[in-house]
Amino acid sequence: MMDEKLQREIIRRGREFTKGDRREDPYPDFESDQDLRRPQPPLVKAPMAGKDARLALPRDFDGLALRNDFAGIIRDRRSRRVYTDQAMTLLQLSFLLWATQGVQGIRGKAYATLRTVPSGGARHEFETYLVVRKVEGLEPGAYHYLPMEHALERLGPVEDMEGTIERSVVGQKWAAKASVVFYWAMVPYRAEWRYGIYAHRCALMDAGHVGQNLYLGCTALGLGTCCLGAFCHEACAELFGLDGEEEYVVYAAPVGTVRDEDRTEEQAFYRFVEEEGL
Repeated sequence: MMDEKLQREIIRRGREFTKGDRREDPYPDFESDQDLRRPQPPLVKAPMAGKDARLALPRDFDGLALRNDFAGIIRDRRSRRVYTDQAMTLLQLSFLLWATQGVQGIRGKAYATLRTVPSGGARHEFETYLVVRKVEGLEPGAYHYLPMEHALERLGPVEDMEGTIERSVVGQKWAAKASVVFYWAMVPYRAEWRYGIYAHRCALMDAGHVGQNLYLGCTALGLGTCCLGAFCHEACAELFGLDGEEEYVVYAAPVGTVRDEDRTEEQAFYRFVEEEGL
């Protein structure tokens, strides 16, 4: 067992990381690369596969049966872990990709993107990857989202898909029944270029914006999701060919089709609360 004093010190350091109001800057001489006028990193990652691997996504969301009662969507948002194992439509997936990372405009020649989610300094430090199991019109496999084009590029097949998904999220078997699993990878230098040693605190907030938009989008579509902070760093990096240092997964979210009658099964997830009298 870890020494209690050491454990509390580690927790204290974690808290310090999240504090934004510092009366005395511990690194007063630090200058970001933006301050030093070093070149800005690219706004998005370059395509990873050839043009023949790309698929333009549909943009006509008027064809979706979307709920538009905002108060109801907020009220009904829940984490859903039980899926019907049916296929999503390509238009539904397109909408969720647009809702979480869609580009709506560019400032300057290539200074910043304006997207459907906020980001500190408009740095938008995330790349979206997918493992597609059951989406109409898409071959199962690993994919990378190209936000500038609103397109997907197929990276390749995924062997033992359910087992691979399960390993990527450290044994959470229910996730392997999703229609598609979102993985958001951070490209830290996009934010570090401007915010330096404080970039990673902003990234925590930015990840929350992205995840909440996925939740609200799924609720509006009648789909289910459950964002995950538990995943295997090495398995995710291997799955999408990431180096694990300049780009690495920080968030994941299975998405699937759901039924109202399965809510009772969802409630069973918290049965331990009653059993242990919590």
